[in-house]
Amino acid sequence: MSDIIRRDPRAEWIARNRLHPLHAAMQPVQQSWMGPNGVMRKNVHGVGFIGPNGIKRIDRSGAQQGGAAKRTAAVEVQLPLHRIAEPAFYINVVPDMVGGRLSSHDRDLLGLARQLAGHDGAVLAVVFGEHKESAFATAGVDRLLVLDGHAFDGYSPEQRVQGLRAVDNQFNPRHWLLPDSRSGGGELGRRFAASLKERPATRVWQVKDDQCIGRAGAGQQDVARPLPRVILAAVECAEPVSDTRHEVLPVELSTTLARSLPRIEDLGAVAVDPAAIPMAEAEFIFSGGNGVKDWALFHQTAAALGATEGASRVAVDDGFMARDRQVGASGTWVTARVYVAVGISGAIQHLQGIGACDKVVAINLDPGCDMIKRADLSVIGESAAILQALIAAVEAHRHGAKRDAA
Repeated sequence: MSDIIRRDPRAEWIARNRLHPLHAAMQPVQQSWMGPNGVMRKNVHGVGFIGPNGIKRIDRSGAQQGGAAKRTAAVEVQLPLHRIAEPAFYINVVPDMVGGRLSSHDRDLLGLARQLAGHDGAVLAVVFGEHKESAFATAGVDRLLVLDGHAFDGYSPEQRVQGLRAVDNQFNPRHWLLPDSRSGGGELGRRFAASLKERPATRVWQVKDDQCIGRAGAGQQDVARPLPRVILAAVECAEPVSDTRHEVLPVELSTTLARSLPRIEDLGAVAVDPAAIPMAEAEFIFSGGNGVKDWALFHQTAAALGATEGASRVAVDDGFMARDRQVGASGTWVTARVYVAVGISGAIQHLQGIGACDKVVAINLDPGCDMIKRADLSVIGESAAILQALIAAVEAHRHGAKRDAA
């Protein structure tokens, strides 16, 4: 038998043709890739992924058992409990908590705090107002302090700085970590650092050996400096906690906060056209791909949901969507809290671009496509019928809310 490796012209043609039904199956599965900030990201959804504590992820797609017909029931894995009875020190984190839940940026920040805390320190999360988050334990939080009350509602930076000063006096943390974001963390962190007369490190994307590296010069330069007490971290500053759970013991302030008179009046939220929101900043993205046959119905559904529209590369190349709406490694990296993929099979470049999204919903006819494996919730069926039912459900909910208000 000859040792010469023969080419397969048909397989090469399928690998180049994105419209071929077998194109996705011919693509290599990446286990890691470089993110937009130069940080290597691991595919935690990949088959056989092993976390830092040696826990191996389970393949729930049925691929190793011969396809969807042999799918096994999901096995609940009990993560090891990390308990800190007497913390030697605290690492305080103030997450943005947009919508009352941890964002992907917040989870990266908690991952960095977990690295700084080590085995002796405890991560203390400071949350303002009521929240809806139930996964603090798996995000790396050892202690939770909730500062609630009407004084913290809306835009109240002076009151929040006063609350953080009280927390600082009581717990004396080694470091303060806040997200350097447009959602409030960037402004609050700078105000808080000024009140402490500290020089914060901003746009930090790497911490190593008591040194931190932050972006400067419009993102074109890196500035290294000793690790300060107040750190404003960028997206992908660290890998989020993935395979441990923590106690999340509640703590309270020992002093009562006085209400400060705000110098800025909060008039409430202002309605914004979802189409005007940049893709990288959108919280809710409704994205269409090659499986969408009725684009008018797609646009109608996005308008009914109040979502920002996105698209796969195939839909953009075919002229159904503008180039600035393309999601993926060759388009825009998105960090939406909810990403709905309609008729998108899930090429590796597209999956890279949505890697930081919190919740992914897939609507597709193919139950074995990669997007279904990545999704947190999947709907198998014809997209047109599902979108029509979705519009009807949204209209019924809105009419019911109006009747209740009347």
